Amino acid sequence: QMRLVESGGGLVQAGGSLRLSCAASGVTFSSAAMAWFRQAPGKEREFVAAVTWNGVRTSYADSVKGRFSIHRDNSRNTGWLQMNNLKPEDTAVYFCAAVTGDISTMTTWYDYWGQGTQVTISS
Repeated sequence: QMRLVESGGGLVQAGGSLRLSCAASGVTFSSAAMAWFRQAPGKEREFVAAVTWNGVRTSYADSVKGRFSIHRDNSRNTGWLQMNNLKPEDTAVYFCAAVTGDISTMTTWYDYWGQGTQVTISS
């Protein structure tokens, strides 16, 4: 089993930045692909970004390309999502997810999930 704990959410103004962190424990994080998803009220959970186990490949949703970047540090069992130029439409609960396999944009692909952290962007 792998336990994931997100942190770093909060309330910021449009145009601001936030860094979300995901701390992993349990099954070897260094061999797992990691992703971030988000879910706004009344909407389905959607893919935001993903990174392979070795950090070589990344994938981003079109809506966040050029503004968000995903990173990981396997030596610390930690990953993070740097979010810049935030917009009100980025408001959502953000979830960290992981799987011992390749990256995917599908929620059903990932075996491990955190509890989520709230991000609210004011206009």
